[in-house]
Amino acid sequence: MIDTQAQNKQRQNLDDFNEIWVFGYGSLIYKVDFDFLDCKTAYLLNYERRFWQGSHDHRGTPEHPGRVLTLTPSKDSKCFGKAYKVTHEVFDHLDHREKNGYLRHQTTIHFTDNHSIQGLVYIASPQNPAYLGEAKITDMAEQIYNSTGPSGPNRDYVFQLADALRHYNEFDQHVFELEQALIQYSTEGPNT
Repeated sequence: MIDTQAQNKQRQNLDDFNEIWVFGYGSLIYKVDFDFLDCKTAYLLNYERRFWQGSHDHRGTPEHPGRVLTLTPSKDSKCFGKAYKVTHEVFDHLDHREKNGYLRHQTTIHFTDNHSIQGLVYIASPQNPAYLGEAKITDMAEQIYNSTGPSGPNRDYVFQLADALRHYNEFDQHVFELEQALIQYSTEGPNT
């Protein structure tokens, strides 16, 4: 496990922002564990979410890492999420929460009311040691189904995210394929 907290504190000068907005594309769509001033549905352009990041500290352990989301560049894609207007103080918590390989990036957040703002998003790149990368959906489902960490079973993360996306009438093929593979794995077991 690595700890990116010190790196993230050096990445942006938060005083440069008139308003600070953070974009959430995974569990922050359905579960927020920090105070915020405002919340809006939003999109990032040219990114898509993928369960390619290892979770050694939330949805898995160092011995049995789970899989959580990161963003990957994808031309002409549009990634739905929620944006939170926050204060500087929230970043002590967020940097700790996202410490296992995620770095803060400045990005353009597009709100669903057709305006945009410069904000921040946490992304785990392929260069970080916790990155697991692409795998067959069935292999990812098996790993996720059998991983549990301090934040609970890894599979709950997938199921809750899929439910939240349906609530907002958003379609994400990767998430929904993984959800179906998890359901199949839970009834049929591993592929033989």
